[in-house]
Amino acid sequence: MIYLNIGSILLGAIAWMLPIADLAGHGKSGPGDRAVFSIMSPIACSLSLFCVIVYLDHLVKIEDWSAIMDTSGAFVLASTVLIAGTVALNAVTLSRRRGVKGVGSKAM
Repeated sequence: MIYLNIGSILLGAIAWMLPIADLAGHGKSGPGDRAVFSIMSPIACSLSLFCVIVYLDHLVKIEDWSAIMDTSGAFVLASTVLIAGTVALNAVTLSRRRGVKGVGSKAM
């Protein structure tokens, strides 16, 4: 079951790395590449949270109540930070994309 925790961390990192990679290479990738980054980031975030849910389900099934009580607060905090970070990074990426499109359309 440790793989669920590792998977959750890796997927959360991917959820943040995709918009950062899009921002770092802004203007270098095509619209299709940017669309993939925009779609894959929330998917990675969702899968990360799903791993946490499956792990908590495992703890319930083995009736490890102390582990649930010890880790539930950390799971809530980490999930909140993951969601807020993913939304913020994707919002910045989207606003930058719209800003570039707007500059090009005003030139004519």
